[in-house]
Amino acid sequence: MGFRLAPSATAAGYRLEAHESVGSTNVIALERAREGDPGNLWITASQQVSGKGRRGRQWATPPGNLAATLLMTGRFEPATAATLGFVAGLSMSDALAAAAPDARIAVAADGGTVTRGRFELKWPNDVLAGGAKISGILLESSLLPDGRFAIAIGIGVNVVSHPQDVPYPATSLRELGYKGDAGDLFLALSDAWVDNIRLWNGGRGLQAIRERWLQRAAGLGAPVSIRVDGRVVRGTFETIDEACCFVIREADGSLLRVAAGDVHFGAVASAQTD
Repeated sequence: MGFRLAPSATAAGYRLEAHESVGSTNVIALERAREGDPGNLWITASQQVSGKGRRGRQWATPPGNLAATLLMTGRFEPATAATLGFVAGLSMSDALAAAAPDARIAVAADGGTVTRGRFELKWPNDVLAGGAKISGILLESSLLPDGRFAIAIGIGVNVVSHPQDVPYPATSLRELGYKGDAGDLFLALSDAWVDNIRLWNGGRGLQAIRERWLQRAAGLGAPVSIRVDGRVVRGTFETIDEACCFVIREADGSLLRVAAGDVHFGAVASAQTD
């Protein structure tokens, strides 16, 4: 297995630093930024031993899976930079569809509504196959001495295996019949990123990103629960707003906008307790 950039990514000025095994691709990316790297640098590994998920959760990447981080630098507004997670989700969804067009995707594992044969996006940062998590995304940032921000967009994908000891359904590409490897998937990812980041256009194309994201949204219009400020809110997943916040319609018809939280759909949503 080898990692390489798509020709479109090379033409757009992206570079690649590939590893067999690392502690964390995000950590390496932010180190490169502090060393003066100008950004547009992909860091990849087929094994990651001390990666992180959201809220500090561990995200290890066993051999054969994909850990990739894109380092971007610039004078970003924090709210605008945060929407790069949606660009990453779309890119990962595009890459999975391109690399594994014949994936055997079944109905949702948690009772939610899933379109058969399609990879879906779960707010804010997961990619699902049949309701089961196949990829996660984590953004981390650092302020550089010259006032620019360094943003590490970390993406982990279950290519050959998936975690067993997690409180949510998970799957891998291998289970879906995928015959390629992490290098093949990364090639497709680096290509898909070029198209989606052009559409994002420094945040000016966020509305177009939002519309594309909603076309692939997991659980749209379905029962949902989300933990907010220590309480569980239940309702219906209405949409994501112009800032990509999660919008839930509660039983009394009121709309609640949430900037961060853990979302659960279907049967799992009904089982959540305060």
